[in-house]
Amino acid sequence: MEKLHLSNSTKSNLNSPDAPDEPEIQTKDNPVSPKKLLLSKWTAVTPQHKEKHFLVTAVVNPEIPGAPITEIDLEAAMMGRTQRMLWRELKDASKWKRGWV
Repeated sequence: MEKLHLSNSTKSNLNSPDAPDEPEIQTKDNPVSPKKLLLSKWTAVTPQHKEKHFLVTAVVNPEIPGAPITEIDLEAAMMGRTQRMLWRELKDASKWKRGWV
């Protein structure tokens, strides 16, 4: 069983009912924080439509002020196609690798 280590400030954010940002939690998956996603680079483990390398071009702000960030815009580096997706999907190491590999 894997243990998670959280600092005291992170623990207080978890207990705060109005904490707008979610803390970065490291697991066996990719460690991802919504604050650091903008302009980050990602590689698809299984490329589709000849799209392998991607760039986060926008972090979509929620409609309700103070609500946590849930979506990002991800742009394919070669084709320029943009797709909107949940940022948590990038945590799945079986689908995404951080950086351009």
